[in-house]
Amino acid sequence: MNMSNHIASSSGNQTEANSGETQNSARSAWMSILAKSNPDELVRAWERLDDKPNWRWLRKPETGLVMVRGRAGGTGSAFNLGEMTVTRCAVVTEGGEGAPGFTGQGYLAGRDRKHAELAALFDALLQDTSRRPALENTLLKPLEDELAGKRRKASAKSAATKVDFFTLVRGED
Repeated sequence: MNMSNHIASSSGNQTEANSGETQNSARSAWMSILAKSNPDELVRAWERLDDKPNWRWLRKPETGLVMVRGRAGGTGSAFNLGEMTVTRCAVVTEGGEGAPGFTGQGYLAGRDRKHAELAALFDALLQDTSRRPALENTLLKPLEDELAGKRRKASAKSAATKVDFFTLVRGED
């Protein structure tokens, strides 16, 4: 998924609903990148920030289970596949000079509480339109490129083991 396809500024002729959908799509895209990225990269990005905002917890990181559902062949009846561990967190940043703060949320697979905290913090920062362009270039783009590289590597590894089965029709002897 390419962030540039998802993050677009609202044009004057779009309705408010379309603008909200575009914003939700962009947020969904960056939340996915933050959740799937290497947590060490998020730590380094946070440490590099010069103007870290003041923030407080809305929900401290907590780990729980969610039910994963599936469908046979993608179209069959839904069934419970099993449970998956998920960690979630919510923070709110303080706005400066009477400006409102932003609420950030982090949801990710696994038990990494610090990763969930940083994902929530960066989600809040990315909602601030004055910070977003810099964070897109210095944080999201490199993380997205790293994830795409991992997908390509996994795909190439999988393709190397691909077996093509074919049926040979024999003529009548």
